[in-house]
Amino acid sequence: MLLKEKILPYRKQVEIMDRWLKQRLDKIIPMIMDRWDQDMWIVACEEYNEDPVFHSMTPCAMITARRITILAFCRSEKGIERFSLARPHIGLDDYYESIWTKATGQNWNVQSDSVYQSPKEETQMECLERLIRLKQPRSVALNVSDSVAFGDGISHRFYTQIETICKSVDIPIVHGDKLCISWLETRTEEEMAAYHGIVEIAHEIIAEAFSSQVVLPGVTTNLDVKYWMMQKVIDLGLTPWFDFEVSIKREGKQEYESEEMTILPGDFLHCDIGLKYLQLCTDTQENAYVLKAGESDAPDGLKEGMRIVNRLQDIVMGNFKAGRNGNEILRLSRMQAEQEGIRPCIYTHPIGYHGHGAGPTIGLWDMQQGVSGLSGSYPLFKNTLYSLELNATIDLAEWNDDAFVFPIETDIIFTNGKAVFAKERQTKFHLIR
Repeated sequence: MLLKEKILPYRKQVEIMDRWLKQRLDKIIPMIMDRWDQDMWIVACEEYNEDPVFHSMTPCAMITARRITILAFCRSEKGIERFSLARPHIGLDDYYESIWTKATGQNWNVQSDSVYQSPKEETQMECLERLIRLKQPRSVALNVSDSVAFGDGISHRFYTQIETICKSVDIPIVHGDKLCISWLETRTEEEMAAYHGIVEIAHEIIAEAFSSQVVLPGVTTNLDVKYWMMQKVIDLGLTPWFDFEVSIKREGKQEYESEEMTILPGDFLHCDIGLKYLQLCTDTQENAYVLKAGESDAPDGLKEGMRIVNRLQDIVMGNFKAGRNGNEILRLSRMQAEQEGIRPCIYTHPIGYHGHGAGPTIGLWDMQQGVSGLSGSYPLFKNTLYSLELNATIDLAEWNDDAFVFPIETDIIFTNGKAVFAKERQTKFHLIR
């Protein structure tokens, strides 16, 4: 199938993403509020200053927060109730119960028998106070975090206003950062099924870029290939979520990612690309070798490097166990790799709505002894996505280089108690003639 045939028209994409949103609200919100034993979770933000979780909780039609938008999730014996405290008829009505239906000087009344709707003219914060008094939760979770950006989205103004309300009813505020992480990282069955094909798109773009269809040695530069891939993504109607990289390693030369160099026979090419489709990100690094005259394959030393990083991938994935945190997976993986004679550097990260996503961070390239804060201590849960990013330092005899850094990256899914590749990983070089 051609790449362009895999990309749905935008209208169909919206239908799918909005259907996924309903599934996520119905299934994931109850699960995570039970997981973290929270009775009430409030997401409050303002147009052009949206909380990092906001767009993942609202339909595609809500490009911004439409002035002030407050979402409230309440756990009770009836299950989870979802409320919006915003102007009605802005796209939320199929997903949340609108309860702020009268505003001073406006006639926004919506006909309903709900006990939660505004009985009189009131501000949004007065409406929120009324809801809190009605529900009497043990605590109110707000998006505040000491270390995780995804869980720290509430503004100072909204925090202080809600804090005043909570003090007046003697209900404590708690950090909602774990709720944010759980919401962002957890995937539904349909999302995981689709992710295989989304990752395949990235792999197919790389395969075409690292071929004679795009590269003419002696003419094409690394930046030519980089921008070809970025243009390909854009032409398909997808979004690059970072500035792609294509770098060259050459015998006797250093690697330059930002410097433009002409590709020559004997070069080791490396790319790093990430695209977004149906709100899910990919992150992929693969490697190519430019054949010299008379060569039919990459040098044995480079092929051994591929074997080593593939083995390191196996080690890291083998240490994915539910309940282990990122630092534990990092420590166990490094220890096992070093026992096998591998010189590892592991910097595997969650992926999903964001390229560097919410969830347990399994090392950073400059933090190989562990990552501080909630990112390193957060546990691994099922139905989550990761970008298996790492490298190994190898002895490349053909280049007389005993410190050759061999990087690779591919996306994986943790489900049913084990980590699996979203799409087949690279085990052989892309060969360019």
